[in-house]
Amino acid sequence: MAQRPDFEVIIVGAGFSGLGAGIELKRIGIHDFVILEAADDLGGTWRDNTYPGLTVDVASTSYSYGFEPNPDWSRLYAPGSEVKAYADHCAGKYGVLPHLRYGQRVQEARYCAEDNLWTLKLDSGATHTARYYVSATGLFGPPKLPDIAGVESFAGKVMHTGHWDHGFDLTGKRVAVIGTGATAIQVIPEIVEKVEHLDVYQRTAIWLLPKPDFAMSERVRQLFRRFPLAQRATRLVTHTLNEILFGIGFSHFRQVPWIFRWLEKLGVEHIRKQVHDPVLQQKLTPKYSFFCKRPSFSNVYFPVFNRPDVTLVTEAIERITPGGVVAGGVERPIDVLICATGYSVFEKGIVPAFSTYGLNGVEIGDYWNENRFRAFQGITVPGYPNYFMIFGPYSAASASWFGMIDTQVRHMSRCLRAAREQNANFIEVKQQAFEDDFEHVMKRRRNQVMFFGNCASSRSYYYDKHGDVPLIRPATQLGMWLRSHLVSMNNYIFAKR
Repeated sequence: MAQRPDFEVIIVGAGFSGLGAGIELKRIGIHDFVILEAADDLGGTWRDNTYPGLTVDVASTSYSYGFEPNPDWSRLYAPGSEVKAYADHCAGKYGVLPHLRYGQRVQEARYCAEDNLWTLKLDSGATHTARYYVSATGLFGPPKLPDIAGVESFAGKVMHTGHWDHGFDLTGKRVAVIGTGATAIQVIPEIVEKVEHLDVYQRTAIWLLPKPDFAMSERVRQLFRRFPLAQRATRLVTHTLNEILFGIGFSHFRQVPWIFRWLEKLGVEHIRKQVHDPVLQQKLTPKYSFFCKRPSFSNVYFPVFNRPDVTLVTEAIERITPGGVVAGGVERPIDVLICATGYSVFEKGIVPAFSTYGLNGVEIGDYWNENRFRAFQGITVPGYPNYFMIFGPYSAASASWFGMIDTQVRHMSRCLRAAREQNANFIEVKQQAFEDDFEHVMKRRRNQVMFFGNCASSRSYYYDKHGDVPLIRPATQLGMWLRSHLVSMNNYIFAKR
């Protein structure tokens, strides 16, 4: 007889994906689960990131669970504090709070074939066992400092945007920001009025489009509260726009190159309208295809470079000294170094965020190092039974984060319900299904901008060490939604152990 575990299901991570998995478990009648969270609060990215100017970078009308639309966003692009409040609201409303365990940092997960159990070991030395294990630690690793000589020698204040120090006053300081990605374009306009001088170090320019942002009036919010159908219709419109721009744009470059030419034209016009100096216009214009790197929206980033107290530096950084940054043979003195240098993505120890050992004691990071990052529909891997990843390799499609959570959680839910119907407690994806899915991805990726466009100069974090792009599935969100509903459970082995 199979040994009884501590919990039927253990979820690791209390961000939106972990909360979504917990809500779905309760919906299908599984209440014997726990959500382990290393921090002291829920919310994941929206708990950790609190930098000035933080907002969502897709329309708020799409930034919610489909079953719990939020009528109270203050703006079309909501500030981060409201997103964190929304996470708190959902956890409370759907009864997930009693299942949360904070300060529980998982060190490793190990499957025991004899007992058909997963054992999760914590940093504290404690262990928990579960029949099923769900990894919901997200796509990104911890904040990444730049790999630049001398960064540890800097004598002033160093901050990463992922760990903003709100107790430190930037007023009157000489500040350098390294990075010009999706985070930097929000931070820089917020701090520029405070500082004495700002140096912006740009390695690769970013494609930006005008941001159609506006305050959501009380009248609109009342309309959404009284007529939820109106909000769902608005959500459908923004979802559709996301599909056209991101889903189709990312995955069908070969078929619809005109979308990219149009977006690039909009991006160049946006720069020329907002930046006065033609030389700066050229420096701020990307030399790679739209979508090779993550694009974004802003109405306030480019005008910063018209200011006399802002310097755009495009020469490569040679080193950091105790008092400044050396680039192009020139040392520029600073008091504060702000690193908007992002996070590690799809490296060993990032997805998942700790060692995970399956059948025969093979660690999944080692497996992927040898066999490339891959997972069936982005969620399961043969040799790792009863293990589900929310945002595994090739799981992300389109720009709707919650749409992606929905597809992954629904796939997991269908597997668990199928096991219950068959009186099984062992679920493993078949090797052939796994191989066929990866072959399908490889065929479809030929249409992606990353493999058909001009991405050579983009320095995109989308690419891993194998030259693959495991972050993005060559599919639309609609396609992923359909697969999550229709994928055959015959792709899995169900057994009683």
